[in-house]
Amino acid sequence: MAYHSSNNLILIFDFGSQTCHLIKRRLRDLGVDAKLVDPEIKIGQIKKLNPAGLIFSGGPASVYQKDAPAVDKDIFNLDIPILAICYGWQLIAHLLKGKVVSGRQEYGPHKLKLKNQNSKILQGAKPQFTVWLSHADTVVDLPQGFKIIGSTSQVKAAFVINPDKRIFGVQFHPEVEHTQFGTRIIKNFAHLICGLKIKPKTIDIDQIIQKIKTQVGHHKVVCAVSGGVDSTITALLIGKAIGRQLYPVYIESGLMRLGTKEEVEHIFKEFIKIKPIIVQAQDIFLSKLKGVSDPEKKRKIIGHLYIKLFEKEAKRIKGVKFLAQGTIYSDVIESKGSKRSSKIKSHHNVGGLPKKLGLKLIEPLREFYKDEVKKIGRKLGLPPEVTNKQPFPGPGQAIRIIGSITKQRLAKQQQADKIVLEEIKKAGLYDQVFQSFPIMTGIKSTAVKGDARVYGEVVGLRIYDSSNIMTASWSRLPYDILQKISTRIVNEVPGISRVVYDITTKPPATMEWE
Repeated sequence: MAYHSSNNLILIFDFGSQTCHLIKRRLRDLGVDAKLVDPEIKIGQIKKLNPAGLIFSGGPASVYQKDAPAVDKDIFNLDIPILAICYGWQLIAHLLKGKVVSGRQEYGPHKLKLKNQNSKILQGAKPQFTVWLSHADTVVDLPQGFKIIGSTSQVKAAFVINPDKRIFGVQFHPEVEHTQFGTRIIKNFAHLICGLKIKPKTIDIDQIIQKIKTQVGHHKVVCAVSGGVDSTITALLIGKAIGRQLYPVYIESGLMRLGTKEEVEHIFKEFIKIKPIIVQAQDIFLSKLKGVSDPEKKRKIIGHLYIKLFEKEAKRIKGVKFLAQGTIYSDVIESKGSKRSSKIKSHHNVGGLPKKLGLKLIEPLREFYKDEVKKIGRKLGLPPEVTNKQPFPGPGQAIRIIGSITKQRLAKQQQADKIVLEEIKKAGLYDQVFQSFPIMTGIKSTAVKGDARVYGEVVGLRIYDSSNIMTASWSRLPYDILQKISTRIVNEVPGISRVVYDITTKPPATMEWE
């Protein structure tokens, strides 16, 4: 008798993929309950949870590592449908006597060609479409009972099925936005393979506000604001929940974009109706960062200094019990959001927090991705100039200046940054790209200015498209726009020899250079 579950539940086996939680988000958007579980979960526990399906996530490990995460092989006898992604598929192949080899790497976009579209999981997909990959190991020999239904130019077994056991293996990541028909594949798995009803869910803002009210009670909240989308919407949600119990604080580190302080004052006066506390701390930040070139050290120094200054301000306000931050889900994931994931970088509002914080944290957006945060902002009535504002990293220009930071290099970076934004806006492209910024690379190259040799710094230009920050593709800007940006930076910013354009996707690259 075939296994059947009456639960609207899919278990996600977390092997440490940076996009593991994105799988959960995709299912949540479909109205399907999803629960992250450790791969070591016992068979008895799985039966008790009674899931309709299982998804094995990707992960940073190799199946040949000594401590590589694995599952109980009896799981394949439960007759529960399985969708295995990247490492998850490699693990199944390894456990069931297939062959996995190292060294056949693929990162970023590749074309998947389908050989057979008869499976329900492929309903609605085209015979060829773009998929996003990030792997170093590859399955070269299939286990018994499996057959190939899709391949890339480098990987033959990129999409496989075992129809008898209802096991599906994909070497690509269907959960990321840049995989065409990826959401469709997950939907087909949940609905057509696992038999679950699809009921798309919407974000309940009233519930978020009520949760804040319950959590805070009669106490006061000091809120870290930067002028960015995340912290602004965090403050607006908390303001709607507790009104004048909210005390927004803007730390003027000197590392932000030019004019940020004035923008913060305008946003809070116009939309939140609360005057922010401005803390002037430019000299302190530059002093602490003097001579520091390691990016992780920069992030930690900035993070600890931010918190220290917030705590100092909070002590001046009687009755403050909470520190609010605009942490979103991609921040958590990149700062190692699960047991087996690899830390990409520390975020000042995640990894930089001291163990003994004098205030309790409140992070109403922690479970949401960037595109969801923007939707919340629009529902709250914020205008496009606020909700469509490009993301800006907490550590600011410090991580866009490779190497040590000086007043001179910071001034050059901010000037170049202003030029990039001006030209992008002038061309009407600001709302079409996700993020655009220069990088002081620390690399020197030769130029000729006024018939004289100049040995100046190279500026990198990073402009890309994304919606949730988990994957990204570089923006195909018109050449004349790139030319204008390059010409202005080389002519207007002192000591710059040339401008180069970064055309690397994520993965393998991260959004920021540091």
